[in-house]
Amino acid sequence: MEFKSINPYNGQQLGLYTSLTQKELVEKLNRSRQGFESWRKVSLAERCNLIKKAGQVLLDNVEEYASMITLEMGKPISESRSEINKCAWVCDYYAENAETFLANETIVTDASQSFVRHDPIGSVLAIMPWNFPFWQVFRYAAPTLTAGNTGLLKHAPNVFGCAQKIEEVFIKAGFPGDVFQNLIIHHDHTEKIIAHDAVRAVTLTGSERAGAAVAEIAGKYIKKTVLELGGNNAYIVWDDADIDKAVKTAVTARMLNCGQSCIAAKRFILMEEIYDDFVSKFTEAVNALKSGDPMDEGTNIGPLARKDLADQLHSQVGQSLKQGADLLLGGNQNGCYHEPTILGNVKPGMPAFDEETFGPLAAMIKAKDIPHAFALSEQSKYGLGVTVCTRNTEKAIKWAHSVSDGAYFVNELVKSDPRLPFGGTKNSGYGRELARDGILEFVNRKTVYVHNH
Repeated sequence: MEFKSINPYNGQQLGLYTSLTQKELVEKLNRSRQGFESWRKVSLAERCNLIKKAGQVLLDNVEEYASMITLEMGKPISESRSEINKCAWVCDYYAENAETFLANETIVTDASQSFVRHDPIGSVLAIMPWNFPFWQVFRYAAPTLTAGNTGLLKHAPNVFGCAQKIEEVFIKAGFPGDVFQNLIIHHDHTEKIIAHDAVRAVTLTGSERAGAAVAEIAGKYIKKTVLELGGNNAYIVWDDADIDKAVKTAVTARMLNCGQSCIAAKRFILMEEIYDDFVSKFTEAVNALKSGDPMDEGTNIGPLARKDLADQLHSQVGQSLKQGADLLLGGNQNGCYHEPTILGNVKPGMPAFDEETFGPLAAMIKAKDIPHAFALSEQSKYGLGVTVCTRNTEKAIKWAHSVSDGAYFVNELVKSDPRLPFGGTKNSGYGRELARDGILEFVNRKTVYVHNH
């Protein structure tokens, strides 16, 4: 089978990738198992040194890697550069902190000695999406490889060029070739890979449907999973908020990566008193964004990554309008490009409220008061994150308990940070990436108990 990499901005073919044969796939899986036996014996200090070098390789080749991201999935080039720099940050973070995170934990018991040690488990399969094609991989790979595991990457077919470049980063940094391997395969082979003895766990970032399918397969073979799935984040603005600042943050929260992010703000839940002011200023700010060639420095909004994604978004807009939403801006589609679109008077039951909208669509929703705003926020099957904008931060902190999502941000857009655990609840998945939590997801927390006779 062959996979074509297509530039979504101009439709030009960027690359052609041939899938692995069954024999080649099995060879790579066996190599990963054998590589693990050697890699686990490499000192933690040396593993930290190598992941730090991987970060430097990223920084030394920012333009090359950023260009590949933009050409393959359409992200504005400035954002692609930021993505590569963030990947270097996560490499440095684990290089500096892994020793502390993986240190033995002494626990006082009746034993002469009792402690927990942290050992690697084997090969970890990563099934990754196209929207942040480098970052999603590095936020798993940096902690997982540094802990002593080996990695196998099954990337989205439209960013196989990025997947190849990522494998090159580790080779250039000096990692043994069997520690991180890119698998060019169709998703039909997923069960075969998960079933293989080498693979001890799976991490997936992607759609709810993909997560459910992979979790089912992994459960069948009793393999651990971490799932980071869809989101429908609420962006709540209280009537005491600084509206200008809230609008500025909101535009980035919704339109970054052309809205193609699980943690993007999608439902703007606004107090009635400030609804008109916020919507007016937000519409003006979005209208000022420049659409065009994502390789141009001044472009804010590029195409969506594939035409089917733009079609899906356009359908969600149309259905919401039929159900009574107001079209305040945009609404048009041309191939992979979808205009930044704002819908007013959005209510539960409309796709713009109920579903994850993966693109530049902002849904404006009125709330009577603060309890009503949080009730609307909770009216979702997803649970990734919530933003609250207010001048009264102490009051906002007191409301944190009422949110079931994995993240609660006050006066800031929900974002991932290597220093903080990241993950969701409900249909947004389970498990945590990044921080100490992320490196401990794929280790054996082994109890050691010693009784001196």
